Amino acid sequence: MGRVGSWWVRAGVGFGRACVGAAVCMLVPVVWAAAVGLGVWCGAEHPWSWIGPAVIVCAGTLALARTVCRTVRSLVARWTGTDIPAGYREAGPVMQLSTGYWWNGFSYERSRRDAVMDQRMRLWWSDPATWRDLRFAVIAPFTAGVLSALPLAALAVAVVGLARPGTVARPVAAGALALAVGCAPYAWRSLHRVAVRFLRPSSAMALAERVDELTSQRADATVAQAAEIRRIERDLHDGAQARLVALGLCLATAERLMDRDPEQAKALMREARAGAAASLTELRELIRGISPPVLSERGLVDAVRALALDVPLDVAVRAGGPLRLDPPIESAVYFGVAELLTNAVKHAGAARAHVSLVRDDTGIVVEVEDDGRGGADARPGGGLAGLRRRLAVFDGTLAITSPQGGPTRVRMAVPCE
Repeated sequence: MGRVGSWWVRAGVGFGRACVGAAVCMLVPVVWAAAVGLGVWCGAEHPWSWIGPAVIVCAGTLALARTVCRTVRSLVARWTGTDIPAGYREAGPVMQLSTGYWWNGFSYERSRRDAVMDQRMRLWWSDPATWRDLRFAVIAPFTAGVLSALPLAALAVAVVGLARPGTVARPVAAGALALAVGCAPYAWRSLHRVAVRFLRPSSAMALAERVDELTSQRADATVAQAAEIRRIERDLHDGAQARLVALGLCLATAERLMDRDPEQAKALMREARAGAAASLTELRELIRGISPPVLSERGLVDAVRALALDVPLDVAVRAGGPLRLDPPIESAVYFGVAELLTNAVKHAGAARAHVSLVRDDTGIVVEVEDDGRGGADARPGGGLAGLRRRLAVFDGTLAITSPQGGPTRVRMAVPCE
């Protein structure tokens, strides 16, 4: 009885999925059929009457192709867990120049609206993914669409056969019903196979996307490096350099007062000693911000534990054992954890946090969870977006789960040998 019940459940679920898949795949042919009907209604004997239907067929196919493909990707991901990359080209920034014109990466326009519309049209027309979607929209109805519609068509034949009296209709209806029930659990799977075959980005598209990604990462790394150099220069100029200049003045003044006013000279020497200690402290803090000594001396795990002691949170650090990674990766992960803990204090109002560091066969996975108010996301220009860009330099990923009310869980994964 359990097997029979399981079969009917699978048949019911499969029938529903087949109907949905058939409806999505047949969306474009419905437009074609409507256009043909319009042409027949206007007068099939006049060639000029088919101009309108031809325009409707082309415009409808172009307008629906991307929507159909996105829907198919979403259904396949939900039903089978297979993620099919879209591979669409992303629009670049639209910038206003000093002349007042707007540059969209292709042309100059007088207004931002015109620049954005022109950019979208050019991207859509030049994107190889557009023609891939059109190909799928034409192929899918005759492959996955037909197979997915088979259970529904067989059920319709069975209903019509049972409604008609006769010795021939009843056996045909029984056979159609058996066909509908038998193929229902499997018919929808054709959508998965066709989508994987025709919707995946080609090797040329994947290579072009990878080149664009590496170009963007190089630009981000260059900008980040320049910003870091400016920060170090500013900290040295405003902090240690100013204190060292004051220290030199104090020592020069104390040297002149040594014979005339020894007490004043001693006071200046004490002030110089305090200034030297403060300068040393600032230099140590600056070095820690560039490359913490504990990170290079004791490794990532002990560095994160030392960081947890300095954070005004109850932080628990769990690690499978000592982890030794390449210094750039260690530094990126360490400062990523530092930023996440800082966000937990400043923005989330958390009281406790948990840090997990795990090394597997593919790389290192770091999870930071806090009990704050939640609602964190990688806004453009924000700290989490910057962290995602820094990890992307190493082909790393950043996944954020932060519902309103908390908790916030951030997962960093960086591949490494």
